[in-house]
Amino acid sequence: MLSELSIKNFAIIEALSISFDKGLTVLTGETGAGKSIIIDAIHLLVGGRGSAEFVRHGEEKAEIEGLFQIDEHHPCHSKAFEFGIEIEEGMVVLRRDISRSGKSVCRINGKLVTISTLREVGSTLVDIHSQHEHQDLMDESRHLLLLDQYGYDEISQSQAEYQEVFHRYEQTSQKLKSLSENEQKTAHRLDLIQFQFDEIQNAKLKLKEDEELFEEKRKLANFERVFEAVQSSYNALTGEQKGLDWISMVMGQLEDAAALDSAYKEIYESVMNSFYQLEDASRMLRNELDGLEYDPQRLNEIEERLNEINQLKRKYGKTIEEILEYAAKIEEEIETLQNKETHIGQLEKQLTSIKKDLILEAKQLTELRKRWANKLTTLIHNELKELYMAKTVFEIRFESILPHFSKNGVDHVEFYISTNPGEPLKPLSKIASGGELSRIMLALKSIFSKHQGVTSIIFDEVDTGVSGRVAQSIAEKIYNVAVDSQVLCISHLPQVAAMADTHLFISKVTEGGRTKTSVNPLSIEEKIKEIGRMISGAEITDLTKKHAEELLFLASENKKIVKLPN
Repeated sequence: MLSELSIKNFAIIEALSISFDKGLTVLTGETGAGKSIIIDAIHLLVGGRGSAEFVRHGEEKAEIEGLFQIDEHHPCHSKAFEFGIEIEEGMVVLRRDISRSGKSVCRINGKLVTISTLREVGSTLVDIHSQHEHQDLMDESRHLLLLDQYGYDEISQSQAEYQEVFHRYEQTSQKLKSLSENEQKTAHRLDLIQFQFDEIQNAKLKLKEDEELFEEKRKLANFERVFEAVQSSYNALTGEQKGLDWISMVMGQLEDAAALDSAYKEIYESVMNSFYQLEDASRMLRNELDGLEYDPQRLNEIEERLNEINQLKRKYGKTIEEILEYAAKIEEEIETLQNKETHIGQLEKQLTSIKKDLILEAKQLTELRKRWANKLTTLIHNELKELYMAKTVFEIRFESILPHFSKNGVDHVEFYISTNPGEPLKPLSKIASGGELSRIMLALKSIFSKHQGVTSIIFDEVDTGVSGRVAQSIAEKIYNVAVDSQVLCISHLPQVAAMADTHLFISKVTEGGRTKTSVNPLSIEEKIKEIGRMISGAEITDLTKKHAEELLFLASENKKIVKLPN
């Protein structure tokens, strides 16, 4: 959910910090106080289109920051992982700065991201619905996804089985397409990979050969220094300096001392052991000197071989192992192209067999979707009935895209609706009436909100054009969506305000010739006064206050019996 929102120098807002809780939060206030500006700020925070017009007059930039808290199973985790964004302790911080020039700087948990990345991550956190926004439920391309989310437990398993076959179908189709290309292109391809294969084979590469050559090159390059060091060491032990002779003399003297006084026995033994070790080291140094031989021609050979290997690396892989793997791959392709007609026949048989399996899996997936579509249709009709739209007809229509296949099956799904008896069913996106659209969207949201995984749902004046018992039903439905989740709602309906778990009042004042917006949570007494204002307008009478108190009491009773979403 959205826990904290910070806004600075945005439109008429100088500086504002708001804390939000779970459940239903209603924002009310006088027209022009800045209610919709707050929603605009959230919309920009999750990747909406911005411009320099949002920057407060006289300031250099607008700053918006929001803290979201999510559980470990929230879809935001996988989306953030996709973009290399770390989420710790279930906290996601979105930030967006808009400069006077209109340029945006976006960050997620401190990491700079593009607008498109911010939008993709933000879409998992917030769903904003207003009278003028084009949302998921109005987008026909999203209807299949919504249906699949609704019946996820069953549909996802069938879809996974379909996608496994679809993947094999695509791979086989691509192989067949490649083989069936024109003869000239095939001949060019065969010439190219045959040349590449021969070049790699003629090089007679061995695994880790380059590493061994580098080590040998290093030794040859340092030959002179190594030779001098070994020779000097040997001479120090056995040459003019006679290091071993001196130690032998010391050993003899200590042997005599130890025979006279046992206190020197341990020192004698230590010198004796060192002498024999150094004597062994001297012999080893002699052998090394005999074996050390500088071959300048070998160094040239190594350089030439390494250059040859590097040339192959630039063409076929970063390592010898990758080069050899590439050779094995094109060797198989060479065999396939040389026996093209045989392979085409085999692939055609495979594709025919896979296609039969794919059609069967697609049919099972479609049948399962249709069963869930019937359940969903019944639920939506019940929701619409509760919103006083009992005569509205809702239908989920299926069209097959066969003979084509997509990764999601062969179904094109679209929601259709008729709001008046006798009128033909039309696509949901064609519904024009504001009041009808509000109720239809609420009915759908009541069902889908629990299946979309979105952290926060925002309704911006979706109750426009309704009153009376319809207004009450909308209030209850909005609260229904907010059960066990978070809903932020801007409303002019006292019925909606009465159902709020948290009621925030938006006001504006003029200080120093500038307009400022403030947000304050209302106490019970303040809530009664505000709902009274919403009922009657500017003048609040005792009767209005009693009416407001009655609305709050009824809202409290309705919350006790609220129906949990299916």
